[in-house]
Amino acid sequence: MDEKQELLLGSNPRYSSLELRQSSTPSDRDSGGKINRQSDQSGSDSSVAVGGEDQITYSWHNVNVYSNPRARSSRSLFSRKKQESSEKHILKDVTGICRPGELLAIMGASGAGKTTLLNVLTHRNNDKLRIVGDLFVNGHRVDPDSLTSRSAYVQQDDLFIGMLTVREQLVFQAMLRMDRHLTYDQRMGRVDEVISELGLMKCAETKIGVPGRIKGISGGEMKRLAFACEVLTNPPLMFCDEPTSGLDSFMAQNVVAVMKNMAERGKTIISTIHQPSSEVYAMFDRVLLMAEGRVAYLGEVDAAYQFFNRIGLPCPPNYNPADFFISTLAIQPGKEDSCRKAIAMICDEFAKSEEGINIGKAVLENSKDSDVNGYDSLADIEVKKSPYKASWLKQFRSVLWRSWLEVIREPMLIKVRFAQVMAIALLIGIIYFGQTLTQEGITNINGALFLLLTNMTFQNVFGVVSTFCAQLPIFLREHFNGMYRTDVYFLSKMIAEMPFHIIYPFAFVAIAYHMVGFTDDYVNFFISAGIVILVANSAISFGYMISCMSKNLSVALAIAAPLIIPLMLFGGFFLNSGSTPVYLTWLKYLSWFSYGNEALLLNQWQGVKSIPCNTNQTCFPNGQAVLSFLHYENGSITVNVFCLIALIIGYRILAFLALLTKTFRKQ
Repeated sequence: MDEKQELLLGSNPRYSSLELRQSSTPSDRDSGGKINRQSDQSGSDSSVAVGGEDQITYSWHNVNVYSNPRARSSRSLFSRKKQESSEKHILKDVTGICRPGELLAIMGASGAGKTTLLNVLTHRNNDKLRIVGDLFVNGHRVDPDSLTSRSAYVQQDDLFIGMLTVREQLVFQAMLRMDRHLTYDQRMGRVDEVISELGLMKCAETKIGVPGRIKGISGGEMKRLAFACEVLTNPPLMFCDEPTSGLDSFMAQNVVAVMKNMAERGKTIISTIHQPSSEVYAMFDRVLLMAEGRVAYLGEVDAAYQFFNRIGLPCPPNYNPADFFISTLAIQPGKEDSCRKAIAMICDEFAKSEEGINIGKAVLENSKDSDVNGYDSLADIEVKKSPYKASWLKQFRSVLWRSWLEVIREPMLIKVRFAQVMAIALLIGIIYFGQTLTQEGITNINGALFLLLTNMTFQNVFGVVSTFCAQLPIFLREHFNGMYRTDVYFLSKMIAEMPFHIIYPFAFVAIAYHMVGFTDDYVNFFISAGIVILVANSAISFGYMISCMSKNLSVALAIAAPLIIPLMLFGGFFLNSGSTPVYLTWLKYLSWFSYGNEALLLNQWQGVKSIPCNTNQTCFPNGQAVLSFLHYENGSITVNVFCLIALIIGYRILAFLALLTKTFRKQ
């Protein structure tokens, strides 16, 4: 037995990490984590959009991925130095190809780089990585937007709106992701077909569910639904990140069978797979075995046996080949060094083998047109201009429909908030019940008015602070899938919730107004109701802005109150309007408390001609004297209303811009 066989057979090579190998010069890479784009002689970028063909050949050449470490500073008494942590080499010279009609399975032990490679191929989740290499589709360099419009990606995490049923989720996907020329009946027919193919008929009318709140479909059904959403569009190129995770063997085989049928119709399917059964493994056309971020084998499923036989690692009879390959390419605790040497030898043997050389030739053949500067056809230009399958109006209609269903089926929004409004309105009405226009009543009435504003603020800000940040992962996934624009999503969410943001403040004022004993005039009542509605929507706009600025709900809740308190202090109740420090006056103009309080006080006191007064105390003889004391004697309800409207619009514009910045694709 030679030295090579002793090394391979003397240990069970289970892998962890290979010694880093730099295969490209610094000039081949940029510093921003992007895949380098070679320019032609004229200096223009040679990357072009994905072609409009129904069949796609996808290849990748010498892909290297490095972690993007952050500089660490070390301080001493006399100096301060920056220490750069070393980069981790994740993928190392990975080269491969997948052709139309092929189902390629990417396999390997945990940490082999399967998901990292899939993220590189799909241009997703790469903002913290430095990537070097070339990606080609049909002989042209890959463009992220055009690739999105021609491909589908089944991700490992299942993200759905839990209030929708399975059928509604698929209808929503069908309306936004299927080709424009298809009729409504054709789309619904495709939905029924996919539901039947993936065994979702039993749960078609069941809500997807929210863990811990609303009981919905099972984990296996949710995984099949995630796959159904992508299969629905019948894409020419499909990526799947462990689509069988969480499924029993029968359903896993069913899902892979659907992938196999799509491949047989000329589609290009690339999927990572975790511990497939022998029956599932036999359904693959080609397999890519990865270890230590390197390619250990890429080729026909049956030829994998022959390759491992040649290097002295035959698969035992009656043994699941997938389990054998994964265990062979994994690290065994206590034998890390020998396992890494064995894995390195396997990868080197494949690189020198006939299969490895043929793969390199095929990849070079697929990149032969990479220096051509232009588009194949007008279809390319259309794809480049817009990755969306539906028009703006159809996007808006579909997203608004889903947002409305989500709102009316949300018990927290309908039942709990309604009960909250009624309870607090009654509480305020009872505490301040039956106020009269006396000197003692002035303070009570002013306090009750400001309490209306305070309650409307905190109730609405914290009621909407989760609107965008809680669903940010879903929004980003669907947006990057080319389903809808950012402005469509933002407007739909606002409009769907708007009726409740008008009804609840009106009901609140209707209960508290007459119980407290504000000015007994219907005109004044409706003016007060309108002002409170505007204040509530100003607070909602502020809540939207916080929600869009925050990365998650915890951050949004943490910063909401500290940002509201300064605005409330300059509302004219805790600090007299004429006593505001000059250097903080600008805060008053950003506060809806200030405009709302002034408008409500003007509406309350402008028509009061006389207030009874005892001679032994300082008195306010009429409503104008009250306004003068508060420095509101020259105020105007109309001006304050327009200022509230300006705040509503301004905060929502800032919210939209904050949400838009989160959609900038990091390449």
